[in-house]
Amino acid sequence: MSLPTRAVRSRAVGLLGALTAVVATWTVAAPAAQADDMRSRQWYLDAMKADELWKVATGKGVTVAVLDTGVDPTLPELRGKVLPGFDAFNDKGGSGLVGDQDTERHGTNMALTIVGSGAAGGAKGIAPGATILPVRTGTFVSHEWKPVFKGIRYAVDNGARIINISSGGPATEGELREWRTVVDYALDKGALIFASSGNSGLETVDHYPSMLPGVVAVGALDTKGKVAKFSNYGSYMGLTAPGVEIPGRCLKDKNKYCAIEGTSQATAIASGAAALIWSAHPDWTANQVLRVMLETAGHNGPVPSKYIGYGSVRPAQVLLEGKGNPGDPDVNPLLAARASKPPAPSASQTSPSPDNNTGASGTSPTTDPGTPAKTGSATGSEESGLPLWAVAASAVAVVAVLGAVVTVVVRRRASTDA
Repeated sequence: MSLPTRAVRSRAVGLLGALTAVVATWTVAAPAAQADDMRSRQWYLDAMKADELWKVATGKGVTVAVLDTGVDPTLPELRGKVLPGFDAFNDKGGSGLVGDQDTERHGTNMALTIVGSGAAGGAKGIAPGATILPVRTGTFVSHEWKPVFKGIRYAVDNGARIINISSGGPATEGELREWRTVVDYALDKGALIFASSGNSGLETVDHYPSMLPGVVAVGALDTKGKVAKFSNYGSYMGLTAPGVEIPGRCLKDKNKYCAIEGTSQATAIASGAAALIWSAHPDWTANQVLRVMLETAGHNGPVPSKYIGYGSVRPAQVLLEGKGNPGDPDVNPLLAARASKPPAPSASQTSPSPDNNTGASGTSPTTDPGTPAKTGSATGSEESGLPLWAVAASAVAVVAVLGAVVTVVVRRRASTDA
């Protein structure tokens, strides 16, 4: 697929940034029993009151499409939770599970974060009762949009109510037109689309699909409830969710867990939170589910903010405390906000409260400090399913090699396009 030099350079730099940001935090063998179970490491589930949430809803009855590198259905935590899928990248599927070709683990880790059962001491998903529809749209280095367009249509035509796209990048004018068409198709079919905002830690001007009207752009929070230093931001932001120290299967050894971070993980958690709410209110439309998510999001300042959107996802506010007005079933709150003045938050949301400070009603609210917090740990990547395998010394060596490769690729493409 021929792309302008600008797009090639942006994608090459994005790949370089993805690989330079991989730093080890902890790696453990996938537990065969409960002796070292991953649930004890999932701090965000405790912050979101997951154990109490699951008494009300588990996501049962809701299908979440994971448009990604595939989903490995053979893992204990995913057995019985993954539907026959579609390989949009190779244009085949439907007759069997296609996710077992996920050699990059990214799509698999998104599925684990959403629906993991915790079997054999593995990771628990935020919506363990939901179902995953795997749609393989390629690899991180491919960055081809046509399979994604095809995958979105397949997902909504096959029962997915939530579409999780934990990736993104630049698009040409022609690709943008197709993006708008396919997003409108999904929204008209009653689906919700969550997409990662990106992991460059910059104000983004060319990152799709998160920047498209109607798509919920998701940023990442650190363990203190602040905006992670790698999380992209801009006027398009919709919500934030935990995106640091998230357990995932390691790239080199799927029998081990690695600590992973990025807006990819945050997007999966936001998708899972939506599945919880929707399963508790199956008669609500996508617009109503989204509206209560925006209304009950945690924050300590005016919203929407270019750093946090409407704030951090807090399904406990909806499921345990009954907050949030679903409102008009036919009006998308994000599109309505763009067309007019954004709806004012409720009085309980406009200033800090004891619940906000303690995280007693879900995740601690995000702060809007004027710039992203710089207190987070090592950055992840937009391709943040990549395990944090490299120590700093080896990362430096990788950077040196990749820098030369990227420079050559960009220069060659520039000369070709010229």
